[in-house]
Amino acid sequence: MIFAVLGFLSGLISGMGIGGGVILIPALSFFTDWSQQQAQAANLLFFLPTACVALYKHHQEGTVEKQTAKSLVFWGFLGAVIGSCLAVGLDGTWLRRMFGVFLAVMGFLELIQAKKKENP
Repeated sequence: MIFAVLGFLSGLISGMGIGGGVILIPALSFFTDWSQQQAQAANLLFFLPTACVALYKHHQEGTVEKQTAKSLVFWGFLGAVIGSCLAVGLDGTWLRRMFGVFLAVMGFLELIQAKKKENP
């Protein structure tokens, strides 16, 4: 049952364009005995179909900037190759810490951005 809930919540957030890994990776690390690398690998497998569905829907709505997307795809692919090579070579504890710091920084930046919009 936990996988159904995690899958649904992650898919819901992925469809919004946020990224289901924000929920999926920490949840798999906490609620299973999977390593950080296993949780990230599962997230990548989960990401492919959900990203395709979300991209299709966003394209239908006309919210995809094709020129920007082309550049992002190229650089994202390059970053994914380098990042995956680093991830499989790093200790799971360090990888988990780095992911946690990343999430904290992104959350902090979102709070700052929301505050700026609230008080222009």
